[in-house]
Parts: sequence; structure tokens; C-alpha cells
Amino acid sequence: MEGILIPISLFLAIFGIVYLYLSTRNKERLALIEKGADASIFMKGKTYTAPIWKVIILNLSLLLMGIGIGVFIASFLDEYTTLGEAAYPATIFFMAGVGLFVGFNLTKNLDKE
Repeated sequence: MEGILIPISLFLAIFGIVYLYLSTRNKERLALIEKGADASIFMKGKTYTAPIWKVIILNLSLLLMGIGIGVFIASFLDEYTTLGEAAYPATIFFMAGVGLFVGFNLTKNLDKE
């Protein structure tokens, strides 16, 4: 019985946040429309961006490459230094972060195109 409470509470929390966001946004828009605001203000700031599938594939591929390079470097550090097993998580997380950072910068360039 206790094992089912965590997924249910997680689902309810996510549902509550999404519902609150959408209902608040709807109320704000209705209030602006009632005051006579132009509907074009809802589209302000929406510019052309790269398709989401390109961004996901780019960032996922760079993350996985970073993890692979991290494991490769960590094996060298484990073998040829006195760092031992501690080199694995440190190097993997560092290289994964580098991969995500490179992906972020490439995504910005992809949006400019």
C-alpha cells in the first residue's frame, strides 16, 4: 500500500502544477480581453525556433557522447593514476556536463539559422 502512494502523489503534484498554470493563464487572458487588449500580445515573443526533435536529438547525442568519453577517460585515470574508482563518477558527470553545454550552444546556433 505504501509503494503506491509515491507514484500517486507525484502524479497529483504534476497535475496540480499544470492545472494551476493553465487556469491562471486562461484567467489572465480573459481579463486582458475584457479590458480591450489586442489579442496579438499573446503571440509576442514567439519567434521561429528549430523543431523540437532536432534539439532533443542533438542534446541527447552530445550527452551520450560525453558519457562515453567520460567512461573512456575515467578508465585511463583509474589505470594510470592513484585516483582509483573515484575517477569514474567525477569524469562521467563532468564530460556529460560538457556535452550538454556544447549542445546548448549548438542549439542557440541552430535557432539563429
